Amino acid sequence: MRLTSETFHDYGFMPDETAFGLLGPGKQYVDGPNRNPHLAWSDLPKGTRSLALLNDDLDVPINLDTFNKEGQIVSYEQQRRVLCHWILVDLAPDSGPIRLGEFSDGLTVGGKPGPAAPRGTRQGINEYTGWLQNHPTMKGNYFGYDGPRPPWNDEIPHRYVFKLFALDVPRLAVEGIFEKPAAVAAMRGHVLATASITGLFKLNPVD
Repeated sequence: MRLTSETFHDYGFMPDETAFGLLGPGKQYVDGPNRNPHLAWSDLPKGTRSLALLNDDLDVPINLDTFNKEGQIVSYEQQRRVLCHWILVDLAPDSGPIRLGEFSDGLTVGGKPGPAAPRGTRQGINEYTGWLQNHPTMKGNYFGYDGPRPPWNDEIPHRYVFKLFALDVPRLAVEGIFEKPAAVAAMRGHVLATASITGLFKLNPVD
C-alpha cells in the first residue's frame, strides 16, 4: 500500500498553497490559501471497503512562552506534541485521488461546516477547534483540513504526517461531531494496512 502526492514529495516542503496561516507585515499572521494537498493511493489490500485519513503536526511546542515572540526563539530542544489537522473517514477506495483543494479551499472564519463532506465522506473536527476557542472572531468548530500555521520563530520545520488507513468496513462507527480519538478507537480491529507521507513546513525558522 502506498500514499503519494503531486503537491509535495515525502519529507519535502509543502507549498504555501496548503497553509492555514502565512507571515505578513510586522510578523503577523495572514490567511493562507488553506488548500488540502493532492493525495493518491495504490496497492490497497484485498478486502478494503473504505479508507480513513489522519493528518498530524508532530512538532507543536508544549510551552508557549516563546511562541511568536520577538527576540526569542522556539528552540529545537523544546518538548513537542502532536496536533491533528485533518480527520477524513468513509472514503471509497475506488473513488480516485484526492484533488488539490477538493476538501478545503480557503480559510473559513468562525469554523468550517461538517461532518458531511464531498464524495459521501465525513470529517471530524481538527484541533484548530480547541486552539482558537478563545479567539473572538475565529472560534468555532473546524471540520476537515486546515493546514500549517507554525510559529514564525521556530528553529525547526514542522513535520505534517498524512496517514491513510485501509479498513474492512464501509462506514466507520462514529456518529455526529467526532474528533481524532473517537475515529482511532473505531478503527481498532478493522485496519488492513496503512501508508503515510510526510510534508515539512516553515514560516521563518531561525537559522
